[in-house]
Amino acid sequence: MLSGQDGSWAASTKTSMTKTWRFAPATEADFEPLLAIRIEVMREHLERVFRYKPSRARRVFREHFAEPGLRLILVGDETAGCVGFRAGEAEIKIDSFYLGSRYHNRGLGTEILKVLLAEADAIGLPVELDVLIGSPADRFYERHGFVRQSQDDIEANFRRPISRG
Repeated sequence: MLSGQDGSWAASTKTSMTKTWRFAPATEADFEPLLAIRIEVMREHLERVFRYKPSRARRVFREHFAEPGLRLILVGDETAGCVGFRAGEAEIKIDSFYLGSRYHNRGLGTEILKVLLAEADAIGLPVELDVLIGSPADRFYERHGFVRQSQDDIEANFRRPISRG
């Protein structure tokens, strides 16, 4: 995956929905639409662990939005979601991986994750992420080679080692 000078990524691929998707840099104008997607897909899960408040949802997403590495996910010209791909010295952290519910269970998340994992492997770093306890996302990540490292009452930490081929 190559990053262009404008911050775009050359990761366009076909989805099972017959439209192409791509990453683009997230701008301030994307904050509200992405926050709405985050709330749409996370509210039920956050309410289950007593962690949903609109002000908290906004604050937490604002913190992640401001960090380098947040990518907009576009299907055609439509905002489908976002993902944080944050390269550190020892690992890559994936966070804020949200797709609007209309894109769920269609293979798009899998395609995007495969591209991100290939990028991590090319960099030569393992990948870590956190998942809310009881979320269906834990099974999704386990299918892609992530192993639960630890957990508390709210989240589990998963790690995927560097793929050796």
